[in-house]
Amino acid sequence: MPTPTPSAAPNTSSDPHIPAPATPPSSETERRRRDAARRDPWLLAAALFVGYAVVSVGRYRHLGQRSWDLGIFEQVIRSYAHLQAPVADLKAPGFNILGDHFSPVTALLAPVYRLFPSPVTLLLAQAALFALSAVPVTRAAARLLGRPRGLAIGVTYGLSWGLQQAVDFDFHEICFAVPLIAFSLEALLARRHRAALLWALPLVLVKEDLGMTLAVLALVVALKAKESSPRAARYAIGVAVLGVVAVAVTLLLVIPSFNTAGTYDYWNKVSESGDGGGPFDGLDTKLRTLGWLLIPTTGLLALRSPILLIALPTLGWRFVSSYSEYWGTDWHYSAVLMPVVTFALVDALDSARHSTRAWLRSYARHVPAAVAAASLALTTSLPLSALTESEIYRKPARVSAIERLLAEVPDGASVEANIAPISRLTSRCRVFWITNTRGINPDFIALDNSRKRYRDVEAYAKALHPDALYTVHGTAYGVVLLKRQSQS
Repeated sequence: MPTPTPSAAPNTSSDPHIPAPATPPSSETERRRRDAARRDPWLLAAALFVGYAVVSVGRYRHLGQRSWDLGIFEQVIRSYAHLQAPVADLKAPGFNILGDHFSPVTALLAPVYRLFPSPVTLLLAQAALFALSAVPVTRAAARLLGRPRGLAIGVTYGLSWGLQQAVDFDFHEICFAVPLIAFSLEALLARRHRAALLWALPLVLVKEDLGMTLAVLALVVALKAKESSPRAARYAIGVAVLGVVAVAVTLLLVIPSFNTAGTYDYWNKVSESGDGGGPFDGLDTKLRTLGWLLIPTTGLLALRSPILLIALPTLGWRFVSSYSEYWGTDWHYSAVLMPVVTFALVDALDSARHSTRAWLRSYARHVPAAVAAASLALTTSLPLSALTESEIYRKPARVSAIERLLAEVPDGASVEANIAPISRLTSRCRVFWITNTRGINPDFIALDNSRKRYRDVEAYAKALHPDALYTVHGTAYGVVLLKRQSQS
């Protein structure tokens, strides 16, 4: 009896109802995916740098400085670039800036400034540092949450209101702290505890209060490392002590030793003798700031992570202060909080994936897209919205005329000025703040009188310097340049 021949296997390639077996990706395809994922953070950072730089330099080109900070920092970095003590004549003639804030980290910009002596150099450096901080944020988020959610978190961070407000506010030393904190927290989430501490240690050279941020960050490292790496936890405790000691030494010894009054000038802004009235004053403003920190940026999930504790020192000194400018969302004060709240969100999202509560897992899946959408929506009313306006790419004729007027001041001359003219003079002149020359009769006085504050500028100059004679040398769009005349 013939043996039955087994029926042939169905030809799945020709049967439209039977799906073909999935083809695993080739090693080349997988390599390309990995390469693309590695490029994502850097491409995002490059795009953010362009946006930050356009906004920051655009404000400068429109003569839109809102304070004297850019001029002060340029004077300091210019001094470092010429291997001199960091003097800021805008604070007072011959004033050593280490007697005001302890920020020796700004000396790192001296070599670049020596090559390109301009306030624009500082603004571009700040834009680059802020943009660089998006790399560890995006990289850590992608590693823990996947590439799409990682990019969403990176966009959220890059467009965060704290960074945008800082970019729009001239230059400040905290631009160094932001990437240091970001790289430190990336290492912490990767359980590279020693690297996390090493990245955070230079914070004590950025600003005097950041030693407390270092201390709390180190305690969070100790908390995370206590079971997996007891030795790293002990190192972290030591770093926390170092941070507290650094704050005490800086505030009580270092700054007073450089300060002509022998003290720290900002103690009065923490006391009730300031203009605010006390820690409970302005509670509505402080609560709004907390809302801005936690709701559009993290959807409140950051509250589930111990990393959020790192924000407490900065929030603490700001909210306890009687100085109302510290309470809100303006200026640069919240920039150092942005990497903290974003990494707290990433940490919380990672842990929420394993929650036994279905609603929490579902919420966590949707939060990255939600906060990214919120950041894009809010940007329409934040500084980066200027990128869509043609005006930011043009220098107004008014500014060109003012620059031509100020260019008549010779290099090396001494000038007494208020805010608007400062940034056009500090790279080549010795510039003093108006009314604070301490007996020096400068060669020129440059006044922005566009609001007609001074009815008779020559009489005002005479009141400032009774033993000198100043006459109007030229005017342009409300800016008046007075020149000191020789007296026989």
